[in-house]
Amino acid sequence: MVVVVSPPENQTSIRFLALGDWGGVPYPPYITPVEKATAWEMGKIAEQMGADFVLALGDNFYYSGVNSADSPRFQDTFEHVYTADSLNIPWYILAGNHDHAGNVKAQIDYSRKSDRWRFPHYYYELNFRIPNTKRTLSIMMLDTVMLCGNSDDYDDEKPRGPLSTIEANRQLTWLQKRMAQSKADFLLVAGHYPVWSVSEHGPTECLLKRLRPLLVKHKATAYFCGHDHNLQYLKESGVGYVVSGAGNFLDPDTRHWHHVPKDTLKFFTGQASTLGGFVHGEVTKHKMTLTFIQAKGTSLYRTVLPRRDIDIDQNGSDDKD
Repeated sequence: MVVVVSPPENQTSIRFLALGDWGGVPYPPYITPVEKATAWEMGKIAEQMGADFVLALGDNFYYSGVNSADSPRFQDTFEHVYTADSLNIPWYILAGNHDHAGNVKAQIDYSRKSDRWRFPHYYYELNFRIPNTKRTLSIMMLDTVMLCGNSDDYDDEKPRGPLSTIEANRQLTWLQKRMAQSKADFLLVAGHYPVWSVSEHGPTECLLKRLRPLLVKHKATAYFCGHDHNLQYLKESGVGYVVSGAGNFLDPDTRHWHHVPKDTLKFFTGQASTLGGFVHGEVTKHKMTLTFIQAKGTSLYRTVLPRRDIDIDQNGSDDKD
């Protein structure tokens, strides 16, 4: 499924927030202190720095998703928490392992009940034009649980393979085709499981094998994920890897520190003192700036990624405006 989005014409960039693992708890008050603090700071940052949409990177409802589009958890853990006017923007959703413990279709169906909850399919593509330029941004939203299997099925929390090989291959074929065809100036891919991570779950073997080659081959700008409950930034083979899983819990675990390529880790924090965190992205004509923000109100790290170096038109020139 492909969704074309038109941001406001009175700006020259696209701004967004990326938040993972934000799904509260299944008992009163249905939220955690980290979720509350992070939601508050997101509202402030969206107002100050601007935000056109939120990328919600899975584990939307702890601990076992929801079973119905009428579940009170949509109100208790989402609508009543992210209440700032500046967060009344589209939330583009994908599913995590905890969501798959419930009924993901119920989350997709909730899109019809909420003005801001946008979850059209298990995996889908978002296309934006950067206002007042000819530049474009594409985001491929994936279901990595459908692709790799559910990590919660095993003691070591490593997915062992998809529930349906047919569905996994169908998604991968779709992704290969869409990435190969993409002429976007900025190409992002988002899923729940990390490709690279130094924390508890570490790198996801299935994604290293099936997704990483596509990210490198098609010159993806960045891959966004959650799953590990902290903030990380890694740069490997020209691709930026963003872990933003600090929306509800925090984990300073770095047991996989030596399981990522040398010198690729640029930033890590999972300290309880940050109170939570998320990432702010801004895409302009020439670059994407990512700012890692802690819930207690300061930016922790910033990095800039260039526009894709691809041959756009037949004259060998990619300068489109």
